Amino acid sequence: MTKAFRLIASTGIHKGDREYQQDQVALLSHPRFNGCVLGVVADGMGGRSGGRKASDQVMLTARQLFERYSPETDDAAALLKHIVEEAHIVIRLTAISAEQEPHSTIAAFVINPRGDCHWAHAGDSRIYHFQGGRLVFRTSDHSYVQALVDRGEITEAEANTHPHSNILVGCLGTESDPPITTHLIPQMQPGDVLLACSDGVWHYFSPAELASVLDSLTPREATEFLIDKARSRARGGGDNLSLAIVKIETLVEEKKPPRLAQLTPAT
Repeated sequence: MTKAFRLIASTGIHKGDREYQQDQVALLSHPRFNGCVLGVVADGMGGRSGGRKASDQVMLTARQLFERYSPETDDAAALLKHIVEEAHIVIRLTAISAEQEPHSTIAAFVINPRGDCHWAHAGDSRIYHFQGGRLVFRTSDHSYVQALVDRGEITEAEANTHPHSNILVGCLGTESDPPITTHLIPQMQPGDVLLACSDGVWHYFSPAELASVLDSLTPREATEFLIDKARSRARGGGDNLSLAIVKIETLVEEKKPPRLAQLTPAT
């Protein structure tokens, strides 16, 4: 029998030092299946209206497909791939009738009621998995500098300050199909923390810093702290910021059988 747990969660978004907000973030509790959660971060690009249209389309697609998803019979990895592929197609169609070239990243995860967690991403918005104050795994960016890191030509630290750190090699809305990288956590455990965020957040923190913050603060406190600290470190040149945090805790119930999972409403 799967041990009961609860999800404590928070989202945050800030336009940073940009004139307009092109990021979008959502943390959705399934309307029919208790304990089934979808988290999505989308970082839109392509001018003021173009970037926002792209990230909006990612969110609209994600909501629509998630509402039709059944964790009892459907494949979560297939759902995430479908979200990426369908949003990409619609963004491409939008570009045909617009002057802008709308693009977007996506970093999305599904937690099923039984505790398995599935990820998919395209671009440089990230998902991190922490356990007990240490990094277990994170997504690998579809970016030029990540390719340099993978080849051993530069370090992770050097990648953050590289002059071409903003160049993506894959995202939604481009002429070529987006890369879709997936990941599976077979069973979430108490003490696990998920962080999904745009590059406007992760650019300013080492994995050790993120691990420490998420281990010591509640999701809401961590959300506020990370946005404030990123804003401070950007020194007036910060990008849009968006993030979603989910922390797994043991659910303790007395006498009556526990429900499998519950989600504290996101803020």
